[in-house]
Parts: sequence; structure tokens; C-alpha cells
Amino acid sequence: MSEHSTAPPADSSDSAAPLQLSSDLQYLPGVGRDRARLLARLGLRAAGDALFFFPRDYEFPSALTPLNQLREGVPAAIVGTIAEMEMRTAAGGRTTLGILIENELGAVRVMYFNQPYRRENLQRGMRVLVSGTPKLSGLRMQFTHPQLTPLALDEPPPAGQILPLYPLTEGIKQPQLRRVIAAVAGELAGQVPEVLPEELRRDAGERLGTPLPEIGEALRQIHVPDNRERLTAARMRLVFQELFVLQLALALRRRRLTTDLAAPPLSPSPAIDTRIRKRFPFALTGDQQRTIDEVGRDMARQFPMNRLVQGDVGSGKTVIAQYAMLLAVAHGHQAVMMAPTEILARQHFATLQRAMAGSRVRLGLLTGTLRSAERQQVLDAIAAGDVDVVVGTQALLYGDLQAAKLGLVVIDEQHKFGVGQRAALRSGGLDPHYLVLSATPIPRTMAMTLFGDLDVSTLREKPPGRKAVNTYLARDGWRDRWWQFVRQRLDEGRQVYVVTPRVRDGGDEQTSDEETLGADDFAGDNGAADNVSAAEVVYDQLREGPLADYRVGLLHGRMSAAEKEAAMQRFAEGRTQVLVSTTVIEVGIDIANATVMTILGAEHFGLAQLHQLRGRVSRGPVAGHVCVFTDAEGSPEENERLQVFADTSDGFDLAEADFRLRGPGDLLGTRQSGMPPMRIADLQRDQAILQVARQLAQEIIDADGDLSDPAYAALKKQVLRRYGKVLELGDVA
Repeated sequence: MSEHSTAPPADSSDSAAPLQLSSDLQYLPGVGRDRARLLARLGLRAAGDALFFFPRDYEFPSALTPLNQLREGVPAAIVGTIAEMEMRTAAGGRTTLGILIENELGAVRVMYFNQPYRRENLQRGMRVLVSGTPKLSGLRMQFTHPQLTPLALDEPPPAGQILPLYPLTEGIKQPQLRRVIAAVAGELAGQVPEVLPEELRRDAGERLGTPLPEIGEALRQIHVPDNRERLTAARMRLVFQELFVLQLALALRRRRLTTDLAAPPLSPSPAIDTRIRKRFPFALTGDQQRTIDEVGRDMARQFPMNRLVQGDVGSGKTVIAQYAMLLAVAHGHQAVMMAPTEILARQHFATLQRAMAGSRVRLGLLTGTLRSAERQQVLDAIAAGDVDVVVGTQALLYGDLQAAKLGLVVIDEQHKFGVGQRAALRSGGLDPHYLVLSATPIPRTMAMTLFGDLDVSTLREKPPGRKAVNTYLARDGWRDRWWQFVRQRLDEGRQVYVVTPRVRDGGDEQTSDEETLGADDFAGDNGAADNVSAAEVVYDQLREGPLADYRVGLLHGRMSAAEKEAAMQRFAEGRTQVLVSTTVIEVGIDIANATVMTILGAEHFGLAQLHQLRGRVSRGPVAGHVCVFTDAEGSPEENERLQVFADTSDGFDLAEADFRLRGPGDLLGTRQSGMPPMRIADLQRDQAILQVARQLAQEIIDADGDLSDPAYAALKKQVLRRYGKVLELGDVA
């Protein structure tokens, strides 16, 4: 879309000036200063803001229907005369306006509740057009809150007009906003410069099966559509442009990574490959073999690898990271592995220590909780080249980290960091290779947008010997039976997780531990009620109640790093049998003997988060068991979401279901990523348009890598303006 600046006129005399994209909305007829303040709540300050404020939906006209042919539940429109009107006011001020509409075929009733203003513009004998969905009330059809349009006595019923429905704020009604935006669209749509060359529009239209109008026509029709066909074409044009500009930016970034940046070639020779594989005391899955081959080919090139490895819980992504890091070390380069939490960083460090036992690979750990002297010691060793592999948290991104010869950066759980942090580590004149891991399977359309600048490898196979996890959605009266089952498993020598959505009861506390990245806050529900299951409360209840005879431990993000490490160590060594925890155990915790999990307050977690938690009890040869409880009656949507979780064990299927239920939203932390939000495109509804946009964008960049053709000048300018900063495309200009 076109960008514009907001520049209010210097004084009221400017109100006579021609309307421009930068004109202050308060000077439009019918707006004024007070209404302009209300519109500003919607982000509408200049005329250009209104032009690009797209409807969220539309109200389509109903077909004109003879009154005696009305059918309950079928949208219809009738023309008649107001025969009677009655306004009633009940206790508390609730109003009911009843209107009887008659014509030669009979009568219908129209009802409005708590809309007394409707009475002001209506009178007996007035001819009106009523549009809505009738329902049978007694023996007569009734319209509730229909669209009602006064007609002159000899005026023919107007052709139905498609009405846009915009997001609103208190004090602004749909008709008011429609008038403002329609006025702006009528006068300014033609002023917006076209950025898509005619040949490109024609090519895209042929692939999409609908000719794409030029930008001015598209903007007029999206706000004041003549008919469904033109509205469909207008929306497709605007959606295509939004997705195409994004895909061009991603294609430019992919090209930049392969042509403008230089990385050390780290080829997996047969001798190196054999030596690394001997470090794995198990057979690799087919997916792991294929992905290692892809990583090896990428790292052998003289430009940076930029690969995403996504895999379901327990699919063995860490093996891929180990191979890549050892490949870098074999060539005399250093590797950095960055994790989102200190618990996960320490877990990776311990895993590498076991895997590298007996080798000459030197490991280092760098987290935000190290004392100053310890941190400096690690930094000095990295700078001197005395550390081969560094494992750490986001503390690696800050301060004075200087690697002697950095060859590879591995980022675990990329979506918890953000796009801007992906390329934050550099070493001298060469750029490192980048390997991004995600334990959250990514819906295909999201992979083409948020991760569209990465090559993607997918791990679906589980290592042999992994047992399935049985998932139960608790019903009323299950708690006593479930705790009895837990005690049985504990008596067999197994260990148990109990997961809660927050640390303590009451208040809207925010986590003070930056390493948890908000893991202890509500999963999208910071305003939840006080009855939410809290770790500290549940810990006390279990020790005094159903698990009083067992060793119960506590873990959450507000504990110090030493306390968290000690809690995890006690659980890993079996000294603690039950671990009550928040979501700090969500990823990476690998204790094969923990085979039972209780999730409390499950309505406060997302589907992907629930699946990650479930993955903690699928780490070994014994079948796992997960039981999900809620704190209160959930909405139908929440119940559906939890039922999907209980019924679906495949993380990729679950990710698509989550995408379908919640939409893109913040499914993968897109707000944190820094990517601008979509204005009109819907990644669920517009997958076919996204595919065409991606294909065309790649074809154009393959043919003209810098968009140097003068025909692309305006398009290139828009790409850089919208995505240049977040995707580091400034040097393309």
C-alpha cells in the first residue's frame, strides 16, 4: 500500500484547500475537532489513513421478496408502509421500539431494542425498505434490528448497496465512518500512485483467474463497491499487492544473503563427516540424514547458510545442530548456540558436554546471570579462540562479544527472539552460517512469510523406540481419580510434572526474570481471574494433600538461576519425584523417566504451547500420560481448542488447527518479530494469492536482482519503505 505523512493544516483557512492524502481529517465536512479525536483512536488522523483503513467485512443487500413468501432465517428485503409504532421503556431505562409494516400482501413486525433514536426519523404512513433476516414470532414474521431505509411515496426500491463494516471505537457509528471514508475514497483514490506495472498486473491476474484493477479503482471499490464482482477484484488486487511487496522483500533478502555476503566454506569431507557421525551412538532417522545432507551442502558454499529446521517434539533437531557445530569446529571455526531461556541453555550445554566427552572440543557457557568476573573470563576465552562452542541466552547479543573466528550461529526457538536479532552476531569480514531451530511446527503460509527468507528442512520422523503419549481432557469429578493414577505411576518409580499458568495467586504480576521471555505470564490472558491455578499454591496443596507421601519440588521463572538449576538437577537425578512448574519447562527439558504430566488452567495456554508441554513426557521407551484440567467453564472456542489438542498428536496437524482456530495473530510471536502487520491480507483465506505472489516475486528477482528496471522504481521504493529496515535491505537502494 502507499505510505503517506500526516501534516495538519496550519489554520482553518486551509479547509478550502483541495483534499490531499496528508490533509487532517478534522477539516473534512461532517468531522470537526471532537469527532477527529475519536477517529484518532482508530489510527485515523490524515485522509490517507482513512483511505487505507479497510473494511473488516461487508453487509450484502437482501433480495426483494414478496411479503407472503418470507421464510424464517432467509435474508430478505420488503417494501411497505409504517402502520403502527410503539415505544416502551422498562425499569432501568431499557427501551423497545415496535413497528408494524404493511403492504398489499400482509404485515410484518420490526423490533429495535435500546435504540430509541430510531423513533426520531420515522412516522406513520412513511414508506420504507426493510432488509434483514426474518424470524417467526407467534403467527407473524418479525425482523429484529434490520436495515431500514425511508423511501419517497413514488420512489422505486433502490438497487441493494453493499455496505462496508469497519472496526469502530466508542462514539463512532458505522454510518458516520462510512460517510467519511466514502468521501475520501471518492476524491483521493485517483491520487494514489500505481506501483504495479501493467504487465505485472496482467500476469498476476491471469494466474489468479481475475483481472486486477489499477490501484485507484481498487481503492474506490473496496470502500464503495458497485457489485460483488468488482469488490472481489478490488480485494484481490489489494491483497496481492500487500503479499507481493512482502515476498519481494524476502526474495531480495535471500538474494542479498547469497550474493552480497561472504561466509567461510565449511565442507563436510568424507573424513570429517565420518568422524562427526561416530559421535552419535544411535541410528539417524531418514529425515535427520536428509537434513544433515542439506546443512552440509549449505555450509560448503561461500555465502551464509540461512536454514530453518522445524520438527515436531522429540524429532531430534539437536542432532542437526550438533553436526553443524562440529563441522564448523572441524574447520577451525567457532560456533555459537543461542537459546531463549537459561534453563534451556544450561540443558544444551550439559547435552554437549556429554556428547563431546573425550574430544578436544572446548565448550563455554554465557548467560545473563553470570557474575561479572565469570562473564569476562568467558568473553576473553572466546575472543582468544580458546572456546570452540559457546552456548548462551540472549546475553550473547548484548555487550562486547567478540569471537576470534565465528563460523556458525545456531538459534533455538527462533520465534522467541525476533527477526532483527537473527543476524546480530558477526565476526570480522566474514558472516557466519545461520541455522535456526523451531520445535513449534509452522503452518505453511506462516513459513512463507515470517520465515520466508530461510530455506526450510522438516523433521517428522521420531527416533525409534519413542512411545506415544496418551492425552486426556478431564471431566467433572476426575481430580481424585487422576491423583490416584499419578500415585500409582510414582509407586512404579516414574516421575511427574504438574504445570500451571502462573507463579502465585492474585494480581497481574509480570515476570522479573528476563531469561523467561514472559513464560510465566498468562498465555495471552494477563487479565485472568484470581482462581487461576498458581504454582506456589498448587505446590502447597499437593504436599499437604494427594501427594503428601512423595517428594515434591517447585520451579518457576521468578526463582534465581541457581535455584532453578538446583530444582532441575534434583528432578533430573530423581531426588524430586514431582515437579510443580510454570512453562519454563516448555522446551528442551529431557528427562526420560518423567512420563506423567498434569496441566492445570489449560484454557490459558495456546495449542502449540500445550503440545510443547506434552513433549516433555515423550522422551523415552515408556508411554506418557497427560491430563488437562481447566479452572473454569471455558467458551465453546476454548473447549474446541482443548478437544483438538486431546485428539491430535501430530504437531504439524496441530499447528494447522491452531492457525485455523486462532488465525495468524501472534501464533509465532510475529509482533515480537518486528514485521509490520497485514492490513488487508488474511493468511488463512488468501493462501492461493500468497502462492502466486511468492512465485512472481522470485521470478522477478531472479531476472532483475536489484529491481533496477525503471518500471519497478515505485515498487522498489515501497518495498524498502515497508520492509527495508526490519529485513536489513537498506543497501539494496
